[in-house]
Amino acid sequence: MSGHSKWATTKHKKAVIDAKRGKMFAKLIKNIEVAARMGGGDPGGNPTLYDAIQKAKKSSVPNDNIDRAVKRGSGAETGGAEYSTIMYEGYGPGGVAMLIECLTDNKNRAAMEVRTAMTRNGGSLADPGSVSFLFHRKGVVVVPAEQEGRTVTEDDVLEATLEAGADAVNDLGEAFEVISESSDLVAVRTALQAAGIDYDSADANFVPDSTVALDADSAAKVFRLVDVLEDLDDVQNIFANFDVPDEVMAELEDA
Repeated sequence: MSGHSKWATTKHKKAVIDAKRGKMFAKLIKNIEVAARMGGGDPGGNPTLYDAIQKAKKSSVPNDNIDRAVKRGSGAETGGAEYSTIMYEGYGPGGVAMLIECLTDNKNRAAMEVRTAMTRNGGSLADPGSVSFLFHRKGVVVVPAEQEGRTVTEDDVLEATLEAGADAVNDLGEAFEVISESSDLVAVRTALQAAGIDYDSADANFVPDSTVALDADSAAKVFRLVDVLEDLDDVQNIFANFDVPDEVMAELEDA
């Protein structure tokens, strides 16, 4: 889920020890399978597959599961499903614009489940194109500040990635978010590796051009909707244009 960065960071940390770990594993495995089907089973020649595998490893997905997903996707092993990517557009509580990216082997099921989740939690689906123009596809690399044997600074990250195409480095508190054009994602990730800087994830995400500030009531409703959507098997990613001020975030955490 990409909206308020600090919330995204909190969710990322929480996901590793969450009760939904099995569901998260399944989504990461699905990403690997689709990446292998689209670009082949060699991570060296398929950057999307490389990043999908790295993300799964960071989330402690067992190597055997990763290897089998690559084989299913590349056709070396039978049993893979035919997944389609579908993007739903809509609005959440507080007028928040949302893009809901699904990876599904049953479009009718995905559409019904997403629509039900939205309408039951203060949201509504919108016509194609009515929300997506508020977002642009960008490369997003998340770099943890505390790394093995060292603390990485914003200057370290900037110095490593600027010439590779980084447009901005955002301080998330315990991590840094490097934004680039999606076409520069691999170059930015490679530049970090060359500088000996580890990263948590490297994805091509939809980043909003501007954000909507939420109060505590609207923020709580948006977080509830995001939780319900993320619990759906077909939903892979949620992108939203909300921002939650620090004081509101503190209020919600204390509640």
